Amino acid sequence: MLKKTYECFSVSIDDKIAHIRLSRPDAMNAMNRAFWNELPAIVHAIDKDALARVIVISSTGKHFSAGMDLSVFSGNEKGGKVDRYVAAEAFRSNVRQIQSSFSVLEDARMPVLFALQGGVIGGAIDMISAGDIRWCSQDAFFCIQEINIGMTADVGTFPRLQRYIPEGWVKQMAYTGERIDADKAKQIGLVNDVFATHEDLLEHVLGVAKEIASKNPVAVTGSKVLINYGRDHSTADTLDYIGVWNASMFPPSHMQEAFKAKVEKRDPDFPDLLPLRDTPM
Repeated sequence: MLKKTYECFSVSIDDKIAHIRLSRPDAMNAMNRAFWNELPAIVHAIDKDALARVIVISSTGKHFSAGMDLSVFSGNEKGGKVDRYVAAEAFRSNVRQIQSSFSVLEDARMPVLFALQGGVIGGAIDMISAGDIRWCSQDAFFCIQEINIGMTADVGTFPRLQRYIPEGWVKQMAYTGERIDADKAKQIGLVNDVFATHEDLLEHVLGVAKEIASKNPVAVTGSKVLINYGRDHSTADTLDYIGVWNASMFPPSHMQEAFKAKVEKRDPDFPDLLPLRDTPM
């Protein structure tokens, strides 16, 4: 269930589109402790309860996000000497929990679209890499910031970003910590398009979201599942899985509705996805 208020986000749902906005512009939307708890809770609620057919994530202020707030890694130390191996195990477990906060974007049944402006830095690269489609305004810039503070990116950038852009660019950004601008981001395939202003950007992204929301939700989620499966498996395995998927979820009645609506020159009326149970039984 969605809450009415969040520390780091505002959430609205209209016309089957869930719009999640990062809402700490004075802090450059840095990812503090609340961020890592709230984001997966919001996305899980939308997904579990089938509250929308598309999720749009945008931000407020000058920058999309300055990335990880380093306070996330402080304040958990116990007094006295701690065995280094015990501490390392705890750190790994904490990182895995943080990683899962972005994995929910990839696992959600509905597409997740990003509208990006200003700085998309550090953890923000991890975040957008877990989404389905990205667009940006002309003032956007992108930076794998971790190397500049003496560490490696660890929340999803490396396994995901190289699926969208050439490996050479992932390595150049990761090794140097350099910024790439909006035009370069489009050139290498990180974003689909660039818009002059934030207003133009949001108008376009919400327009795409509206178009997706008008399609059959079962076919949309099926497309997301199968595209992601094909990314991680061989062609032969993917073709077999597509056959299994369609054998169980091929929707003749939904196709008939699409054809009928076209003939009658109206919008098709497709059923929404069903809410999911909290537990398997």
